[in-house]
Amino acid sequence: MKFLLFVAAVLALVWLLRGSSRRAMPPPAAAPKAVQDMVRCAQCGMHLPAAEALPGRGGVFCSEAHRAEFERLPPGP
Repeated sequence: MKFLLFVAAVLALVWLLRGSSRRAMPPPAAAPKAVQDMVRCAQCGMHLPAAEALPGRGGVFCSEAHRAEFERLPPGP
């Protein structure tokens, strides 16, 4: 009888410890952000998200300065 009581106590202790370790775990990481299309700046070649790119006459650009510089240059061969 003592043996059964001892086994039940050990099983209860294992069950309690296992349950507390699950609650102590950190929550899962947030879902990753949606994938965005990447475009290349026509002036410097840097890749950036399409939502952040500035359209221009020669393509898309990473900044207003690059767009202005590119549009100032004479057309190449």
